[in-house]
Amino acid sequence: MATTDFKDYYAVLGVSKTASADEIKQAFRKLARKYHPDVNPGNKQAEARFKEVNEAYEVLSDPDKRQKYDQFGQYWKQVGQGNPYGGGVGVDMGGFDFSQYGSFDDFINELLGRFGGGSTRGTRQSYSYRTSTGAGPGGFGGFNDFGFQDAGVGTAQDTEAIISLTFSEAFHGVQKRFNLGNETIDVRIPAGAKPGTRLRVRGKGQISPLTQQRGDLYLKVELQSHPFFQFEGDNLVCEVPITPDEAVLGASIEVPTPDGSVNVKLPAGVRSGQSLRLRGKGWPQPKSGRGDQLVKIAIATPRDISQQEREYYEKIRAIRTYNPRSHLQNIRL
Repeated sequence: MATTDFKDYYAVLGVSKTASADEIKQAFRKLARKYHPDVNPGNKQAEARFKEVNEAYEVLSDPDKRQKYDQFGQYWKQVGQGNPYGGGVGVDMGGFDFSQYGSFDDFINELLGRFGGGSTRGTRQSYSYRTSTGAGPGGFGGFNDFGFQDAGVGTAQDTEAIISLTFSEAFHGVQKRFNLGNETIDVRIPAGAKPGTRLRVRGKGQISPLTQQRGDLYLKVELQSHPFFQFEGDNLVCEVPITPDEAVLGASIEVPTPDGSVNVKLPAGVRSGQSLRLRGKGWPQPKSGRGDQLVKIAIATPRDISQQEREYYEKIRAIRTYNPRSHLQNIRL
């Protein structure tokens, strides 16, 4: 950078040389909102000012860069490159592409290296996403009162997307096509994905506008509701209604499984709410085999019965010896 091109970054942000990191951050946010291209469409002066503010913040928000800038002025970039007074590569914001951001907050989130959010629609799949910077695949860091996540500026950003699958797609596995901006990718979802499963697609996250490094895409699975099957923890669960006589006498009934119906023998005296385990008929396991399916029994009381059925129920009531409320007789407060 030539001496005539030197910019006083403190003056650009309107802060003193002793300003704290928080003061610099607040000044940047205020000016970035004021001069953002979305707020000033077609205003070249505002766009130039916006780039200048970004450049100043990129330097002053980094403790190492700020220290070099304070010590060496316009030659701070050449420090550590041999001759501090020789030529160097200047900061060029002229080719910065703002069109990749859906809103001002999306840009601020990425520039500050913080938590962001939005939605992207694929050609076959819609999903919402959030970004993390340097947090790794395990999760995200803390958030401040602006909803941003503290992290370094300009690092590669991972993207976490929520993908919605039917039970059939998750059980058998499926290939989904996503539209990531100007790029279309096909992602194979393996059989056995469960609610909360996270799948990693390397190198398909967001691109840092400063370093051009690209993070990874993490797909978090959500399952659409099913009229019969559901998950309770890691277990595939269903509820099957039976009649009072089947509960008393026992019976052989058909129970749906992911592979089709199977014959299940009900023991005599089975209770409502009791669960029967169908081994090997549950969800595919990550490494081998299948889990179990739990069948919850629900005794269904008939509302519309024939006259003959009513007569038999009355006979049963007249001769019945079992009292399910006998243990309640001595309960007092």
